[in-house]
Amino acid sequence: MTTIIIRPNQSWLHIDWQGLREYRDLLYLLVRRDFVSKYQQTILGPLWFIINPLITTIIFTLIFGRMIGIKTDGINPALFYLCSLIAWSYFAAVLEATSTTFVANVNLFNKVYFPRLIVPFAIAASNLYTLAIQTGAFLAIYIVYAFTGRAAGLAPTPYLLLLPLLVLQMALLALGAGMIFSAVTAKYRDFYHLSRFIVQIWMFVTPIIYPLSQLTQKIPAPWQWIPLLNPMTIITESFRLAFMGAGTFTVGGYALSLALTAATFLTGLFLFQRAARTAVDTL
Repeated sequence: MTTIIIRPNQSWLHIDWQGLREYRDLLYLLVRRDFVSKYQQTILGPLWFIINPLITTIIFTLIFGRMIGIKTDGINPALFYLCSLIAWSYFAAVLEATSTTFVANVNLFNKVYFPRLIVPFAIAASNLYTLAIQTGAFLAIYIVYAFTGRAAGLAPTPYLLLLPLLVLQMALLALGAGMIFSAVTAKYRDFYHLSRFIVQIWMFVTPIIYPLSQLTQKIPAPWQWIPLLNPMTIITESFRLAFMGAGTFTVGGYALSLALTAATFLTGLFLFQRAARTAVDTL
């Protein structure tokens, strides 16, 4: 006869890695649910994964590229904005969905036990499908531009080898920030509305509508390290550098980005674990 002893975790620092492994089937089901439920009752379905960044790219090109005339490091504006949005869309989607983990899943948490970390991990995994589809669409447009001569002087670089690491870093950064927001939102529901503004502000301080080189030109030399305090700065620049050979990358800047990402993820992880102990009682 097998005896199962259930004990409460005495420390919110404890992470149930064994439970995460045992509930991997649930992780798969949640990934499938997140992906299917987004566009299950839509006419165009997954095509919206492509349409959304394309529409945003057109708007950015017309406003920032044509009307305002922001320089894009010699990259065709459409390719510049579309490549930037690939990275940002994944990051923002994971962050925003993770930030509502407790509020959006309170009914599920009330009914059955499972490691709560499975939910944000499933969000990060399910959005990889979207990232893959959008990257494929970008590459198709990139090839068309190359054959028509509108991508002259642009070419992929060995930095493409960094892409898996960049995607993993984006996932950890988004999860960390999202879990921090989720932990605070579980106690103070007003923060749910505030978090949306924080994400919007975060987008404008990230080199998405402008290259980092243009930003540093307007900052005195002693303070040009400040934009690198945003971990998404180097990630966005690295995406453009990998695909098109135009972007700013330094080893020191990337090391700082990795360190800040690790600090954000660990902070979010511990705050999420702490909130998970009492979130169901307070929601």
